[in-house]
Amino acid sequence: VQLQAYGGGLAQAGGSLRLSCAFSGRAFTWHGMGWFRQAPGKEREVVAAINWSGETTYYADSVKGRFIISRDDDKDLVYLQMNSLKPEDTAVYYCAAEKMLRLTPQINGEQYEYWGQGTQVTVSS
Repeated sequence: VQLQAYGGGLAQAGGSLRLSCAFSGRAFTWHGMGWFRQAPGKEREVVAAINWSGETTYYADSVKGRFIISRDDDKDLVYLQMNSLKPEDTAVYYCAAEKMLRLTPQINGEQYEYWGQGTQVTVSS
């Protein structure tokens, strides 16, 4: 399995960006997916996650109501739509995959087996 995240860039506060993560490998639909971020000097944190079926999602409190995670099982893609961006959203964003058919999304980064290379998101005030 290989993951490639893209779509990051520079946005103004209040703006929007959409991140995409391309999954290469077998059985995308057997994998729960997550988006994580790491800002300079801070620990990696979970941003959003979606289970294998797309039926359940998780959002960190800091992004709830602003970000939307979704998946396209026909294209083996997972998205993170980021709206109402804030300067504190500035970070490197990573997508991750866990091969597990769980009901609820995995929010523990240590449980994810596969990681993308990260894409930089910078939000200016």
